[in-house]
Amino acid sequence: MKYLLSALFLFTSLYTSAQISRTKQVSLILDTDIGPDYDDVGAMAVMHALADRGEVKPLAVIASNKNALVAPTIEIINNYFGRPDLPIAAPKGKAPDMGASQKWPEMLVQKYPHKIKSTDEVPDAVQTYRKILAAQPDQSVTIVTIGFLTNLSNLLESEPDEISKLSGLDLIKRKVKEVVSMAGGFPKGREFNIMIDSVASENVFTKWPTQITFSGFEIGNGIKTGLKVVSNESLQSPVKDVYTLAIPLSKNDQEGRMSWDQTAVLVAIRGAQHYFDLKRGKIIINGGSNEWRDDPMGPHAYLTEEMSFKDLSLVIETLMMHKGDGK
Repeated sequence: MKYLLSALFLFTSLYTSAQISRTKQVSLILDTDIGPDYDDVGAMAVMHALADRGEVKPLAVIASNKNALVAPTIEIINNYFGRPDLPIAAPKGKAPDMGASQKWPEMLVQKYPHKIKSTDEVPDAVQTYRKILAAQPDQSVTIVTIGFLTNLSNLLESEPDEISKLSGLDLIKRKVKEVVSMAGGFPKGREFNIMIDSVASENVFTKWPTQITFSGFEIGNGIKTGLKVVSNESLQSPVKDVYTLAIPLSKNDQEGRMSWDQTAVLVAIRGAQHYFDLKRGKIIINGGSNEWRDDPMGPHAYLTEEMSFKDLSLVIETLMMHKGDGK
């Protein structure tokens, strides 16, 4: 009986934690490099699932990767979750161009209908940021970046224009509440998103005028998801298709794929409380690596473990199995 009660308590706790949300709906821009890895797909599923619960209002999905299949992939996922009109944008100038080694974007564009044929067809990332931010109430927008810092760096350096008389820095100061970034390793590390565009990373993390919360490599590395998605017979979705194709192609994913990007989206929408503790200070970028300086009054914070990674996996994977209008 005590084992039954223990199991019931665990299930109840996890169900309750899956319901935790802030009292006010979050207005969110998702900035993603969707392509080099497939946890971005899981992260988009988390965002859409929480949007359907009324916890978040997605404003746009903006790519930091200019690979041709990035925007079609985003459109397919947005369509499945019933948001075909959610704005999509991508960088037009110098930016990373990276595909997926498992070829899952190629699989998605072959299987699912979509209007966007190539990423170069969608609007410019910085102009889209400026339009969206200019139209929002002051200090109301959360940006979650789960890819390269290219777009945010370009936004910082943008000049006043016909969209807004404010510079990028001043527009951010006025409109952005906070940033949550999947980047870095803590207290020090060398992580992919920082390394790929280290110049942009240093510019953003040095000059950005609002709070930044980091979900570091070590957090998502311990949270494995995807096996329940793949084994869910009632689920038919592009999310399941991607994980079904990609998981068997890596020995490292036998227990599920690492969930770096999902953690950042979860915290951007629900906050860190109940899921993670925070260490406050300031990130220091040195080339493609990062270090950390403790400072109780610092502008940055990184996540540390509170809820067990096993329990967090269940919370995140439950959201990843949310069925959209494309069900």
